[in-house]
Formats: sequence, C-alpha cells, structure tokens
Amino acid sequence: MRMLVLSALVAATSVSMPVCAQSTLDSVRSKGFVQCGVNTGLAGFSLPDSKGVWRGIDVDICRAVAAAVLGDAAKVRYTPLTAQQRFTALQSGEIDILARNTTWSFSRDTALALNFVGVNYYDGQGFMVHRKLNVKSAKQLNGATICVQPGTTNELNLADYFRANKMSFKPVVIEKLEEILSAYFAGRCDAFTTDHSGLIALRGSRTPKPEEHVILPEIISKEPLGPAVRHGDDRWFDIVKWSLFAMIEAEELGLSSKNIEQQAKNAGPSIQRFVGTSGDLGKMIGLDNRWALNVVKQVGNYAESFDANLKPLGFERGFNRLWTQGGLLYAPPLR
Repeated sequence: MRMLVLSALVAATSVSMPVCAQSTLDSVRSKGFVQCGVNTGLAGFSLPDSKGVWRGIDVDICRAVAAAVLGDAAKVRYTPLTAQQRFTALQSGEIDILARNTTWSFSRDTALALNFVGVNYYDGQGFMVHRKLNVKSAKQLNGATICVQPGTTNELNLADYFRANKMSFKPVVIEKLEEILSAYFAGRCDAFTTDHSGLIALRGSRTPKPEEHVILPEIISKEPLGPAVRHGDDRWFDIVKWSLFAMIEAEELGLSSKNIEQQAKNAGPSIQRFVGTSGDLGKMIGLDNRWALNVVKQVGNYAESFDANLKPLGFERGFNRLWTQGGLLYAPPLR
C-alpha cells in the first residue's frame, strides 16, 4: 500500500513539476532571443514606430534583459497582448517576460503565480471625459456611462470607487484598446478610465483633437506598474529584477549610455563593481561580469528611457524620480 501511495505521489508531482524542465535562462540562450509580452500599443510604454521598431519604457526592460543575457539589446521578439491574454501567455511559457504596464497586486503575485520584479512606473487610475460635458471632478460622474477594459485592476477599482462614494455608473466593457477608444470618441461613453499614464499617452497620441478631452484631477488607486516572470525560476527572476535595478542605479551613479565607457575607467568602487572590473556580480547570476555595462551602454539608464519615451508625451517624473530627488525609485545596493 505504501508503494502504491508513493507511486501516486511521484506521478502527480511529475505532472505539475517536470523534472527536466529547461530553465528560462537556458531556453533564452538556446533560442538566441528574449520573448517579451507587451501592450498591443500604448505610446510611451510599448508601441511600434513608423519603421515597425518597438519603443517604450516597457520595451526598454525587455531590451535591458537581452543586453544582460545575450550581450545584444536587439535580440528581443515581441508578443502584443491584451489585458485578458497577458497572464495566460506568461503562465503557459509563450513569453519569457511580461512587460505590459501591469499593476503589481496581491492576487496576481500569489494566486496567478507571478513574480513581479519591481516597479518601473508608479501610477494611479484616473478618468478622461469629453470637455463639452463640463465635468470638473470624478464626483460629478454619478449616473455616467464609463468605458473600461475587462481583466484589469481598473475595472475593480471603478466599482469600488463608485460604491464608496454612493454613486452609480453604467459600464461599457470592451477588451480591445482600439475598440474601446472608438466607443469613447464616438460618444458611447461619458468617460474613459484607465491608469493615469495611459490617459496622458492616449490623449497625446490617439485622440483626434486632444483639446476636446479633459483628464480629471482625481487619482483613485495605487497602480505600481512593473515587469513580471513566472514563479519557480529564481535565477531568471534575479536576472530580470537586477536588469531593471541596473537602469535605476546607473542614473543614481551618473552613468549613461553616452559616458559609461569612459566612466568605466573611474577608480570609484561602486562604479568598478557596476561595470564588472571588480567583483563577481555577473557570475552570481550566471552572466558575464559586463552585464550591467551592456544594459546601460545599449539601452541607457532609467532617466534616458523616461526622457526618450514619456517626456515627449508630456509626462513629468513625479513619483518616478529617484529617491534622492524626492521620488520612489530606489535600487538595492549592487554589492
């Protein structure tokens, strides 16, 4: 009987935890590229330019990992995903990283078996309305029709906000971004709700007449946006996490894509460790010791990514300043 029970346990374990499963790092090195899940198109975060090249701060995370692992930031392939597709794509192994303006929340971190590597944009949910409605505050939206995407924290926060303020609303729930924007622009909705960053980006890049739309002042939630990987592969988790931290730390150290080669000759111990001329930080995570230098040289520091992708759309650093400048961005010590 004991043997039968043991056999059954072994069989069950072998189904859920393959003994010879290939690590994500080995898989990426074997195929020669990082498969990255991104938004179907959100300016500033992930959007192909006129030549079909993906750009954005989320895209830069994918490029940073490719630079760290493969020594070439261009070795990334992108999988555009809707809000409802994104988690299944990561869980199933279709993608190696989910970098899709995704909120780090308790249920996603636990029940969905995801590991968020950090925050690359501190955000909050807001509302955009048609200027002609003369609405000045979200508190004036009682009875309004509101466009929202399913499978998002925005959908849940919207219901909570109206319930807490004893107001009612009529939801228009549409999955695809292009379709929900069309519905809002056509007047099917009085308001559109999503992350505040998304409202800024969409008003600046998708609205036919930006001046006809107003972003209301209320921020109704915390939306820490960041990349995620699957549970169960700590080495890959470390690599993606520290690729993000390398971009943040580089800004704090004054290292950029333009000066890092010159600064690599600097005698300062922090910079020497960062660029790999002293210590074995790379070896600790299975990479070349120049991994962080490659990230910054090929992709840039956090400020370079922000300024290239978000600043042209009217974004301000705000909470996304370094901790030394009154913001929330903080990288643990690289030592």
